[in-house]
Amino acid sequence: QVQLIESGGGLVQAGGSLRLSCAASGRTFSNYAIGWFRQAPGKEREFVAAFHWRGGPTYYADSVKGRFTISKDNAKNTVYLEMNSLKPEDTAVYYCATRVGPVATMVWEYDYWGQGTQVTVSS
Repeated sequence: QVQLIESGGGLVQAGGSLRLSCAASGRTFSNYAIGWFRQAPGKEREFVAAFHWRGGPTYYADSVKGRFTISKDNAKNTVYLEMNSLKPEDTAVYYCATRVGPVATMVWEYDYWGQGTQVTVSS
């Protein structure tokens, strides 16, 4: 079983940047697709970005395209979400998730979830 631990959240002003990390324990990411999702208060959890550890295309929600970048560090078995030009509407709890199989963008398609990290963007 994969355990995921997110970190890097915090409070930032609009226009600022944050980098979230998602570290895996128990197994390596090598056979997994990894996704980032977020959930704002009173809203459903939504897709942000995803890719497969082994390579291939990266997918982004339209709302973050051009501002957010998903990447990885093989040696650290860690996935990152670099968030730039942050907006107040990016305020949410951010989750990383994994699944065995191809990249997916739906919440229900992912099997393992981290505990989430809060990102708050002030105006």
